[in-house]
Amino acid sequence: MDVTSSGAEVVPEKIEDKKDGGLTFHCNLSDTEIVHKIAQEFLPGLASACVDNTTGDIFRTPGSVAVGIRTEMVEYLTKRSETFVAESVILEDPDQAEVSDHPYDIISDFVDDFALSKRNLFSRVSGWMSSEKREDRIDDFLQEMEISGFWSIDRREAIAHILLKNVDFKNEFHCNMKFNSEKELNEHMLHCGFISMICPNEGCNAKFSAGHLEKHDSVCPFKIIPCEQKCPDTLMRRDMDRHCITVCQMKLANCPFYAVGCQSTIPQCMIQQHRHDDLRSHLLYILQKLHRDKPLKVLKNRVEELENVSQCTIATFLFV
Repeated sequence: MDVTSSGAEVVPEKIEDKKDGGLTFHCNLSDTEIVHKIAQEFLPGLASACVDNTTGDIFRTPGSVAVGIRTEMVEYLTKRSETFVAESVILEDPDQAEVSDHPYDIISDFVDDFALSKRNLFSRVSGWMSSEKREDRIDDFLQEMEISGFWSIDRREAIAHILLKNVDFKNEFHCNMKFNSEKELNEHMLHCGFISMICPNEGCNAKFSAGHLEKHDSVCPFKIIPCEQKCPDTLMRRDMDRHCITVCQMKLANCPFYAVGCQSTIPQCMIQQHRHDDLRSHLLYILQKLHRDKPLKVLKNRVEELENVSQCTIATFLFV
């Protein structure tokens, strides 16, 4: 396969409009996560289109048509996104099943439609579409494009950004604010909820829009948080489970006298205190184990007799 990284597309991005004889400055930010997610759909869609378009053709390979089909794909997605809102209003059918209005779902459908349109006659009339060989060829070509850097994620995200703004008619995933001066725009962008940022937690390289910081921080595996079992330690969220079941001072453990009858579970750091506080009951458990033929009343009397012995002696005996 002769994949080449040439043939870059140029997608114009509109950031200023003339209004009332002056300039209106538009915020040019959108949801970083959604843009990235959309961009990830382009390469698999392109791989499918290239493979299905050249199947059965001995003179062409997926790599030989990749540049041209990529250009067609960008043009197709751009036109579909630009006319999406108008078409949705005109073609709206109240009896039709509810369709997702999420930009990712909308653009994913566009990608699928484009890939479908590039299937050649052989692909359409043969059993190729349901064959495992087809999936293998698509996966192989996709991997080759990724390794060669044929269509970088940055370039795909630039296109995804434009498509997102075109189909996000509810303005949920991009900022649509306008300003009268570049200074006002720059001041806004410093605090815009769609400004891209890197997670501030050391070790985490997650990238997202500022508005998602709180949501990400609540689940970030690198966030330093207090021990869930209330021990004095603080540690990364991703290490919490292992800490709680291994070295945590507050890890629950069976009483050392579990084998003779005490069913208590106590934090590891409080075992000594538990043994001291429940000295009498532990002593009774031991006597019951040693003298199974003795009545309980007799054993309790024996415990009372032993209580008159030095508490230190009993404690030393039990804690060994």
